[in-house]
Amino acid sequence: MTEATVLICDDRELMRAGLRTVVDGQPDLTVVGEAGDGQAAVAQALTLRPDLVLMEVRLPRLDGISATEQVRAALPGTHVLVLTTCDRDEYAYAALRAGASGFLVKDVPAAEMVVAIRGVLRGDNVIAPSVTRRLIDRYVTGAVAPVTDTRLDVLTDREREVLGLVARGLNNTEIAGKLFLGETTVKTHVARILTKLHIRDRIQAVVVAYESGLVRPGG
Repeated sequence: MTEATVLICDDRELMRAGLRTVVDGQPDLTVVGEAGDGQAAVAQALTLRPDLVLMEVRLPRLDGISATEQVRAALPGTHVLVLTTCDRDEYAYAALRAGASGFLVKDVPAAEMVVAIRGVLRGDNVIAPSVTRRLIDRYVTGAVAPVTDTRLDVLTDREREVLGLVARGLNNTEIAGKLFLGETTVKTHVARILTKLHIRDRIQAVVVAYESGLVRPGG
């Protein structure tokens, strides 16, 4: 089994130790380094070239958002999953704009964190449910009414179905199970959806799905 390498970036030694225990306890994950501030996080990422960086937002010397941006710019193949104790919208949006593949609050159970790590390594976007709900409330539910979005016309019926499930927060594995498809097939559908809609990631896909009326809040 090929192990994915992980770099842990947090200013609290006790938190780093806890994260190391969770990660190293998995047969397919291994911690290759730790950093206690943002500058060290960037330096170690450039040296170690990990598959994934677990990044705290509030770090000394260089904040986690700026560190994420630098890591992603220098190492586009390295994923970043932001973990923080502060579930603030501006942190989540800034992290995603900086190139992070996920944003989680640290109080999630260890098992859920491991699922999130593996999801990000597969190429999924993993966002705390509370942040996703507020994202929808902020950009969608306040609108007067959905507008006709002709971009969806380029999607096949199956791609619309997949987009609707993405918008409801399902990951590729869950979509595959619901539609009785292979996970690779779902991943291909998602990639085609992003390309056809000229959008960067699943979060933007969620917004398009709600704005267009393909999915309704609470539906």
